[in-house]
Amino acid sequence: MTEYWVSQGKKWCDLCKIFISNNPSSIKNHELGTRHKDNVTKRLSNMREEKVAKDKEKKETARVLTKIEEKASLSYQKDISTFQKARDTNANSLGGSGGIADGSTMSGEWEHDTSSGYYYNQTNACYYDPNSGFYYTDALGKWVTLQEALAATTKLSSEPIQKKPNFATSSSSSSSLPSKTQPPTQSANRPSSLYINKRKRPDYSKPKVVSQEEAAALKAREAARKRVQEREKSSLGLYKH
Repeated sequence: MTEYWVSQGKKWCDLCKIFISNNPSSIKNHELGTRHKDNVTKRLSNMREEKVAKDKEKKETARVLTKIEEKASLSYQKDISTFQKARDTNANSLGGSGGIADGSTMSGEWEHDTSSGYYYNQTNACYYDPNSGFYYTDALGKWVTLQEALAATTKLSSEPIQKKPNFATSSSSSSSLPSKTQPPTQSANRPSSLYINKRKRPDYSKPKVVSQEEAAALKAREAARKRVQEREKSSLGLYKH
């Protein structure tokens, strides 16, 4: 019986980056060689170094995150203490029973608004929130600190004081919004933009001028269409002969 020669192909060694014969003896000889053993040693060494570097990076990341959290916690505690001190100072400046602040903070007579829970100053039309320690002025339209409120009331000291706003109802917020501007009316003598930009429809009442070449081409196309129609009548089965 005749035997056929079959190619064994090549085997790729990923460590040595070479092709070797794909048979057990060649593979064994290559793996026992010095070059292959050195490459295996280098690969294992690189894997250990990469693992050590990754572990070191993880530890450094955890240390940095812990340090950031500690700083954030200290900053938060500092802000809380500052806020509490400012709130106590502003609450004491309202003057207990009389509700009158001392001249060092904000002068004027304060009255407690039961509907909103804020204190209102009749002199400079400012609101004070004892819970947050912030002031509200119509000049700025937002809650600000004591220094910003004093600066705003100082600039507007010569202007008349606006009416006391009401924070309890939502009607005041809607009334303070600017009114919607109406679009300008169109003049009677001015033509409409739709009329100006309106496309004119083609006038099909007038006969179209056709040249002799176009007429001959149309006639030939119509004749060809009729021939095709006559030829396909029998195949479509629409007509009986």
